[in-house]
Amino acid sequence: MARINDNYLKLQAGYLFPEISRRVKAFTDANPDAKVIRLGIGDVTRPLVPAVLKAFHEGVDDLAKGETFHGYGPEQGYSWLAEVVAEKAYKPLGVELKTSEIFISDGSKCDSANLLDIFDLGNKVAIGDPVYPVYNDTNVMIGRTGKANEKGYYEGIVYMPCTEENNFTPELPKEKVDIIYLCSPNNPTGTAASKEELKQWVDYARANDAIIFFDAAYEAFITQADIPHSIYEIEGAKECAIEIRSFSKTAGFTGVRCGFIVVPEALMGTTETGERYSFNKLWSRRTSTKFNGASYPVQKAAAAVYSDEGWAQVQEVIDYYMENARIIREGLTEAGITCYGGVNAPYIWLKTPEGMSSWDFFDKLLNECFVVGTPGSGFGPSGEGYFRLSAFGDRENVETAVSRIREKWGK
Repeated sequence: MARINDNYLKLQAGYLFPEISRRVKAFTDANPDAKVIRLGIGDVTRPLVPAVLKAFHEGVDDLAKGETFHGYGPEQGYSWLAEVVAEKAYKPLGVELKTSEIFISDGSKCDSANLLDIFDLGNKVAIGDPVYPVYNDTNVMIGRTGKANEKGYYEGIVYMPCTEENNFTPELPKEKVDIIYLCSPNNPTGTAASKEELKQWVDYARANDAIIFFDAAYEAFITQADIPHSIYEIEGAKECAIEIRSFSKTAGFTGVRCGFIVVPEALMGTTETGERYSFNKLWSRRTSTKFNGASYPVQKAAAAVYSDEGWAQVQEVIDYYMENARIIREGLTEAGITCYGGVNAPYIWLKTPEGMSSWDFFDKLLNECFVVGTPGSGFGPSGEGYFRLSAFGDRENVETAVSRIREKWGK
């Protein structure tokens, strides 16, 4: 009989978001008349903007004519999209990238997991706590860890608590690590790293021959001028960092699927015998073998995001979500609930009232306010006692949700 991958059995529970869906379904089945407002899973609600939709349609139309038909494209993505990304997303930041360093993908979730393919299992990994669950769970699935202890920490991973005491900013590991996951603006806390903070990480990585996986999926939501949009704004980062970005939240591509990953040619690792080897070459080989590329119409749509017309329209949607974030943050703060984030990210990280556990607050919020959020403990042990609300909602629903919560907990 075929043997399963036993590492999957180490995972403590069902993936966070399916568990949320299960509880919400049970509630709505029992209460079919309840108007439930979902501010939990970070899915967008606004439609694709006109300029992007127009390019998407043009891409589909190209497939209907022999002279413009496209079959298999380059696995790494079309060079014209990589050129747009380099010119419009990075050059204004003072960052110069080659198109050979930009790999178009079907989203940052896949990239953050697939990256592990090109790194040896012997590497020591450091992960923030709380953090996007994919970072932790994929390392468990691939076999890097032992079992979880009573707190939920897995043997073999270095956890970096992000708490009120350190302003939700992970501290440098006290032991040497080889791979560091950083997410800024952060999911779930909504906080963002300053240039000085990122410089400390780059300096650490270079001093310890470590590699930073920098998840910048929410960089488009940064509103403060002194917050870096890319780790490559820090000198030396090309020698120690891989950056992951996504069109999902920036341009509403959650149902379209497109992202990209930057693997600089200067980024090197070592072989078993100690020779230096290019991670860029490894990632290109992995991509060519395991991925057939994002579809042509999707890449046409993605390029339109960075057109003058497209970016102006996308920015309007981002502003809409960030106004939602302000409404949630200020409304709950006025109700006496301690809130963080919501300034440079579309997430509000709140302290559960009355000392409730994260899941108890989830159930109370669902059952008494008909509002869905995300329990902080689902992002890691240090998330216990906290809760994430998403600004990806319709304005009326956001205002109604805040009103319901204030009515319940307002002072």
